[in-house]
Amino acid sequence: MSTMRPITDFPVAERRKIRFVLTDIDDTLTNRDGLTSLAYQAMERLRDEGYIVVPVTGRPAGWCDHIARMWPVDAVVGENGAFYFRYDHYDRRMITRYWRDEAQRAEDRARLAELREEILAAVPGAGIASDQPYRTADLAIDFNEDVPHLSNEDIAKIVAMFEAAGAKAKVSSIHVNGWFGEYDKLSMTRVLLTEQFATDMDISNSAVLFAGDSPNDAPMFAYFDNSVGVANVRRFDGELDAEPAWVTENTCGAGFAEIADALIDARYNP
Repeated sequence: MSTMRPITDFPVAERRKIRFVLTDIDDTLTNRDGLTSLAYQAMERLRDEGYIVVPVTGRPAGWCDHIARMWPVDAVVGENGAFYFRYDHYDRRMITRYWRDEAQRAEDRARLAELREEILAAVPGAGIASDQPYRTADLAIDFNEDVPHLSNEDIAKIVAMFEAAGAKAKVSSIHVNGWFGEYDKLSMTRVLLTEQFATDMDISNSAVLFAGDSPNDAPMFAYFDNSVGVANVRRFDGELDAEPAWVTENTCGAGFAEIADALIDARYNP
C-alpha cells in the first residue's frame, strides 16, 4: 500500500525551510511534448525567489552542458551521478567534476561497448538511446523513448545483463542506464552541495526538496525527508525501492509547477 501523501498536506512550516530544489528531468519536468513553458517558468520563478535549483538526471554530458549554461538553474548532476556541471556566468567558465577520472572513463566506455552489442542481440526491440553519442560515462538502453515500450521482463533482462557484467543499472521512465563505478544520483548530489554550496546534506536534509517520478529516483526519495513525486510516479506503485513522501495532483511538468507553487505560496501565505 502506498504511503505517499498529497502535497496539499505538506506542512507550511516545513515548506518554508526549503532552500534547494533538486529535480529529475524526464517525465518530471518534461512530458511527451518536451519541456513545457509551465515547467520552465516554474524553475525560473524558483530561482528568482532565491531557491537553488539543480536538475539531477540520467541525461548525457552534452545535454547537461547546455542545461547548466542556458536553463534557469544553478548546477546540474548528469548521467545518474557521473558528474556535476556548474556554469559561472560571471567568469564565463564551466566548472566540471567527474566521479571517475578520464582514464577510468575510457576503460569503462570500452567495456560498455561490448555490453551494448550483447544486450541488443539478447533483447529484440531494445535500442540505443538517441543521446548516447553525447554521453561520457554510461550506456543508455532505450525501452520507451524512440522504440515501442518493452515488456517488464525485457527491462529486467537488460538490468540483469548489466549487473552480471559488474555494472550498476537503473531504470528510468524511458531508459535503462548502466555504468561502472560506485556512484549514483545521491552520491554526486552530496559532492555538489558540499563543494559548491558549502552544505552538508546530513545536517541540512530539511532544507532540500527532491522531485522525481521513477525507480532510479528511489535513492533520492529514501534519503530526503521532503521528497515529492509528480503524479505519474503512481504508475510504479509496488515497484519502487522507496516512495516519495508527497505526491502532486498533476503529472510531469504540471506537477513540478505545483511544487513551485507550494513552496512560493508558503513564503507569502501563513
